[in-house]
Amino acid sequence: MITIEQIRPELTWRLRRRVMYPNKKLYEMEMEEDNLGYHFGAFKGDSLVGVVSLFQQGTDFQFRKFAVDIDMQNMGIGKTLLNYIEDFAIAEGAKRIWCNSRVTAMGFYSRYGFAGTGTRYTQNGIDYEVMEKTI
Repeated sequence: MITIEQIRPELTWRLRRRVMYPNKKLYEMEMEEDNLGYHFGAFKGDSLVGVVSLFQQGTDFQFRKFAVDIDMQNMGIGKTLLNYIEDFAIAEGAKRIWCNSRVTAMGFYSRYGFAGTGTRYTQNGIDYEVMEKTI
């Protein structure tokens, strides 16, 4: 069974690095705005298997650094975490939730009602597109 809990930002860093940035140093996982957001962890037993950070700006909520342990992918953990933060955002008054999706992850977000905006960019050799969902 997967449980979702709000966690401290630094608890996201190891999994964030392992899944998304394996060639970076652990301290490079800290984002300047970490202390301004909400951070959530998906746990299977005592193991942290998924993380995501959520930032509010008015009625817009952006989620960032969404990562599920490589060995635990395709088991519904990402879906569970995404549904959780969407419900959390709605409870906080969200009208829109969005992310800078890696192009390779767009299919995942599309399955849950997110649409590409056509705004694309490349950063550190990775292609992204802004995806959003009106809620």
